[in-house]
Amino acid sequence: MQQSFMKTRPILPLVLSMSLPMVLSMMVSSLYNIVDSYYVAKISEDAMTALSLVYPVQNLINAVTIGFSIGANAVIAYHLGAQETEKANAAAAQSILWNVLHGAVLTVGCIAVMPAFLRMFTADPVIVDMGVRYARIAFLFSMVIAATMSLEKIFQATGRMMVTMVCMMSGCVANIILDPVLIFGWGPFPEMGIEGAALATGIGQALSLVIYLGCYAARMVPIRIRLGREMFDAAITRKMYAVGVPATFSLALPSLLISCLNIILAASSEVYVLVLGVYYKLQTFLYLPANGIVQGMRPIVGYNYGAKEPARVRKIFLTGLALSAGIMVLGTALCWTVPGQLIGLFSTSGETIALGSTALRIISLGFIISSVSVISCGALEGLGMGGPSLFISLLRYTVVILPLAFVFSRLWGPVGVWHAFWVTEVIAAAVSGVICKRNVFSAMT
Repeated sequence: MQQSFMKTRPILPLVLSMSLPMVLSMMVSSLYNIVDSYYVAKISEDAMTALSLVYPVQNLINAVTIGFSIGANAVIAYHLGAQETEKANAAAAQSILWNVLHGAVLTVGCIAVMPAFLRMFTADPVIVDMGVRYARIAFLFSMVIAATMSLEKIFQATGRMMVTMVCMMSGCVANIILDPVLIFGWGPFPEMGIEGAALATGIGQALSLVIYLGCYAARMVPIRIRLGREMFDAAITRKMYAVGVPATFSLALPSLLISCLNIILAASSEVYVLVLGVYYKLQTFLYLPANGIVQGMRPIVGYNYGAKEPARVRKIFLTGLALSAGIMVLGTALCWTVPGQLIGLFSTSGETIALGSTALRIISLGFIISSVSVISCGALEGLGMGGPSLFISLLRYTVVILPLAFVFSRLWGPVGVWHAFWVTEVIAAAVSGVICKRNVFSAMT
């Protein structure tokens, strides 16, 4: 099973074939998140509140395990492109070992701090109890999540996107089916309440891992994971962390942004906090396809970089940028033509729909230009340049937008916060262009 198709196949069909399975998988994953919240809300409002409070810690676990796996993905793809199979094998083995260790540390640490963490936000003992009960089960699967994420990025690094799609979708579908069965005790199963939601999530993750292991055993990936002294290569480990640590921070930054913006908006009215929450639900369906393009593009960039094909690296970047911009054009058109209908999916309040429509129209001014930053981060990670990628993410999620949101809110009220989004995207795109001109477009030249 050779990987030469990554440097010989025409670029547009190649990027599409690598990206579309990821787009579909993440859409299903997004559906799972909505369904999971729907069933938990059926238990009680307290259960939904508890789940929301636990979410930031869950996001931390995902950020650490996925972020490190992105680093491994870049290193494996590079060595495959350079025809250094043994180094690619060593990177794959180390990625699983270190990530499972990350999962073990996160399991112990997150379960230990959860009661104190929840009491930072609520004094209600019922909510704290539900949150702790959910977390104790969900976090026990952290090592499963870590191993699954490592295998996912190993398969993606070798271009096996269909395998990744099947594994991801299988886990999500299992989650969707098991949620009501375990929460409400359908059939022979006992009623487990919020613990049932946590267990359903864990079983879905375990199912994905089992399928990945089966595909590996069937030799559906040209990587051999060997446990031995030869797999320990300090240089490879450093490369993985060099990309993985910045990627982890990048994945964790949106949660920080939302929390800070909520503080700014809450000073005016809780309605604006609701509008922000609705916006992030809607933009997920827009940025997920763009992120799917990034996931498909990243290993191709890494492979061609390792194969010393700078012209293809640049063309892959431009192709990904064009595809992402096309998605953002569609999103912008929807936000300007039917904003009320979009907000109406989540609220029946006339005030919320009116304020939300204004927010969507203003924020969407930055959608198209944001393609530059989104694709730049993916390309830089594919080249193993985690530092510049993190710098761009910091601009988008903290360094630029938070001061602008604060100042604009003082000048124009909550509407100023919405303007901070598109102004930030313009600034971040300009900086991204300069960074990519120096790195992506000058790669190996």
